[in-house]
Amino acid sequence: MLILRRVLATLPILFGAAVFTFMLTRVLPGDAASFLASGQASAEEISALRAQLGLDQPLHLQLLGYLGQLARGDWGQSFTTGQPVVTDLLQRLPASLELSLIAFALALAIGVPLGVAAALRPGHWIDHLCRAVCTAGSCAPTFVVGLLLIYAFYFLLGWAAEPIGRLDAMLAPPPVHTGFLLIDAAWAGDAPAWRSAFGHLLLPGVSMALFSIAPLARITRSSMLGVLSSDFMRTARALGLPRRQTVVAYALRNALLPVLTTLGMVFSYMLGANVVIEKLFAWPGIGSYALDALMSADHAPVQGFVLLVAVLFSLVNLLVDLLGQWADPRSAGAQ
Repeated sequence: MLILRRVLATLPILFGAAVFTFMLTRVLPGDAASFLASGQASAEEISALRAQLGLDQPLHLQLLGYLGQLARGDWGQSFTTGQPVVTDLLQRLPASLELSLIAFALALAIGVPLGVAAALRPGHWIDHLCRAVCTAGSCAPTFVVGLLLIYAFYFLLGWAAEPIGRLDAMLAPPPVHTGFLLIDAAWAGDAPAWRSAFGHLLLPGVSMALFSIAPLARITRSSMLGVLSSDFMRTARALGLPRRQTVVAYALRNALLPVLTTLGMVFSYMLGANVVIEKLFAWPGIGSYALDALMSADHAPVQGFVLLVAVLFSLVNLLVDLLGQWADPRSAGAQ
């Protein structure tokens, strides 16, 4: 029932996202017909092209036509690539997901342990380090961090792979099974391709992760401090229970709910905000695809990108709800 309720609650969100994006693309500067004409067509030819694209119709009729296309499963066609938007998005989605998952894993592996350690030793140097990381991560824009990492580790030290694309230009990509280069290269037993794909993931993954560590560490520290000062934790310590048991089995379990919510928000942010990182590192994902389309006044890919991110955001929220029910000690006790 929970899944059904969440799916039904998602429908108005998707409808709102579709309407908002449609209206936004229509008020932005730029005209698709003029772009297609390349500045060499006459006014009559541009008008005919606008009529062919349906841009001469009233705005409400264009919106109804677009919603009707979505109801039929047609997300439109990109005139810059000549392919259906769904095809383009599905081809580029694995690249964005692979980058987001690597960055999310790095942020999770650093942010949560750092927050727990800071809460266990308030006022200690690890607590001051956690605060410094949270402050720096909140202040530094993602693209600035990316540029600094490229300058330091690629231009100066030469340790990182060339920040262009997902694979070395001299290597042939492995056969596509999943679209995730690390998995496909491992599947094919192609060690050079796997090392190259992993090397190309490091800088953009770290750039995205550094910005996401701050909210994870901050929420984990705050939640753990609240639980550690609670009555049941004082009782557990008074009973002489082992410290590891009280921290892992009781404190961390009860502090998980706000952490899980923050994890869902962080991952959803990565899916939508990786546009800058993808463009900075020439990453062939859905973010750079939507940005290129926006610069070309190609409305359909931009609308499809926002709609796809809204779908992924809803799926992440559903997963967070399910994990929250599993992690909630009250629901575990009721079961």
